[in-house]
Amino acid sequence: MPQIKLRATISILLLAALCSIFRPSIFASSAGISEFIFTAAPFKSCHTSTIVELRNGDFFAAWFGGTAEGNPDVAIWASRRTPKGWSAPFQLAREPNTPPWNPVLFHSNDARLWLYYKFGAGPSTWHALRIFSADEGKTWSQPERLPEGILGPIKDKPLVLDDGAIVSGSSVETLQTWHVQIERSTDNGITWTKSAPITVPQKSSSAAPTTPYGIIQPTIFSLDGAKHLRLYARSTSNINAICVADSNDAGVTWTQAHPTNIPNPNSGIDAVKLRDGRIILIYNNTRTGRSPLNLAASSDGENFKMFATLESEPGEFSYPAIIQGSDGDLHITYTWNRTRIKYVRFPLSEIPK
Repeated sequence: MPQIKLRATISILLLAALCSIFRPSIFASSAGISEFIFTAAPFKSCHTSTIVELRNGDFFAAWFGGTAEGNPDVAIWASRRTPKGWSAPFQLAREPNTPPWNPVLFHSNDARLWLYYKFGAGPSTWHALRIFSADEGKTWSQPERLPEGILGPIKDKPLVLDDGAIVSGSSVETLQTWHVQIERSTDNGITWTKSAPITVPQKSSSAAPTTPYGIIQPTIFSLDGAKHLRLYARSTSNINAICVADSNDAGVTWTQAHPTNIPNPNSGIDAVKLRDGRIILIYNNTRTGRSPLNLAASSDGENFKMFATLESEPGEFSYPAIIQGSDGDLHITYTWNRTRIKYVRFPLSEIPK
């Protein structure tokens, strides 16, 4: 090989090695899966997915879809993943002439599979509905409206404690302020209490606010036992960082929130605590736009290290949902350019210690 070509080859190899050291690689794994839940559907636009593992090891996902977010033809759609793959999308819930929003799937300790969702023209006028299945998603109850002031899990799965208590992260959006409220049930969702508003303290000003300020859409996990819980939340663009608050009484009362050093472009996030104690965060590692979409890990809930990039091309890759399956792997869904929902199984073995 001529000397010039040899030097060029060495330079390219060195550059590739440096890139692999200083920048997390785009997800690619022979042990994992990255696929669209559907490639053809009876709706043009879709957003805000949720995923749950069924008791037989299948997975069930839901999202809203229609001509566009907020249009009257929007419905909640779903798909089941068996060893043969994802089923064709089917309609799970719809409200007459009113769009539904932000479905959330989870199991309560009485073995019911729940779907909570919102309906209304927009977040400031939302009300909450729910349906349940006693046969793992084969048949569903009629919609039931939640009490006034209770919105249910607003985007992310609630935390179900060992004693059966449901700690649900909710939030309220007005034109001036956003705040989180934690809704808690100790009877499998029959009755609910809610916390005082949680937000990021703002310096007082005589000027009327012109844009919203605060946090919404919290994801909750147990930090170091049944009593100490933590939430991470999306923030408005004048904060531009993931914010954190804590509870030391199993979610009854909470501190006010404060920003972390993790960026947030006013977009949804999710987190899960692994069975080995590590915490995995899925988020857009940017302060503007909704790409890239990243995974980060923490052993203490304080310091996160990004270890994977699921998407990096221009576009919108947003509103992720993440769980740990019975197989130990991460199971993830997210919005892919508002036209599809993507599913990723990320192997536990590829999460750095």
